Amino acid sequence: QVQLVESGGGLVQSGGSLRLSCAVSGRSLYEYIMGWFRQAPGKEREFVAAISLSTGTTIYTDSVQDRFTISRDTAEATVYLQMNSLTVEDTAVYYCAATRRREAFWINRRHQDIEYWAKGTLVTVSS
Repeated sequence: QVQLVESGGGLVQSGGSLRLSCAVSGRSLYEYIMGWFRQAPGKEREFVAAISLSTGTTIYTDSVQDRFTISRDTAEATVYLQMNSLTVEDTAVYYCAATRRREAFWINRRHQDIEYWAKGTLVTVSS
């Protein structure tokens, strides 16, 4: 089985930065796409960013395209989400996620196609 261990959440002022980390363990890890979803109170869980572990190709939701960067460290089997210029609207629980459903996920970016979830880390951006 695949296990995801997530860290890096916290409290930051608007305009500040945080870096989330997600370490993955298991077999055949290069078959996976990994990334983050987030969920704010009263809102649906939404896609944030993802990366192919095999190719390094990345995708982002429009609202974070110019501010967030997702990357991978293959030696340590860890994915990072660098979040800059944070706003109050970024406040949410951020869930690291992994899936082998690559074609469907790359097109639709739906949480229903995620196979494995981390427990989530809270990011709070203060005004």
